[in-house]
Amino acid sequence: MSGVRVLIADDQAMVRGSFRVLVDHTPGFQAVGEAATGVEAIELAREHKPDVVLMDIRMPDVDGIEATRRICADPATAGVRVLILTTFDLDDYVYAALRAGAAGFLLKDTPPAEVLNAIRVVADGDALLGPSITRRLIAEFAGRPQPGHRLVKSLDGLTGREREVLALIAHGLSNTELAEHLQLSMATVKTHIGRLLAKLQARDRAQLVIIAYETGLV
Repeated sequence: MSGVRVLIADDQAMVRGSFRVLVDHTPGFQAVGEAATGVEAIELAREHKPDVVLMDIRMPDVDGIEATRRICADPATAGVRVLILTTFDLDDYVYAALRAGAAGFLLKDTPPAEVLNAIRVVADGDALLGPSITRRLIAEFAGRPQPGHRLVKSLDGLTGREREVLALIAHGLSNTELAEHLQLSMATVKTHIGRLLAKLQARDRAQLVIIAYETGLV
């Protein structure tokens, strides 16, 4: 990747400025714009088509969750990845943002080096859901009522092995850990994940975790 193009969306000018300085002063990164509202974020995403949007949750006009949903659902911005910025650790906002299509989330007090790594991970097409985050996400929402609208209704189209892989993803295992646990090659693990994404029509690993939870697999 020659350079990662980043759009920064936050209603606080100081926060936007801090992230812009960080991004613009890092080789291989470029800030393509700043948005102070959800509507601006949607418009600038359509205009610039950045690789990653750093998206705050609480913003005027349209909040970050709805802005994320619109960006991810719009064919014109289908390739744009959204990384949620939040002052909250795990709450309904974060879960709703992941369901809307976000590729992951970061706390605003995350160290700069980790922010840049997160942007890079998301831009490369992966989901930013580490094992500890995934386990806590599942634990937080496992006991709550099922949402009215699920990403998928059932897992009937999956093979036994695919169900096993999905369950392990939902428990936070990385590709390397999946390969070791199942005694498979990395290529085979990636093939299984690719088939899961296709069969379940999921954008990324984050949505696979949500599907596993919502269908009762975990």
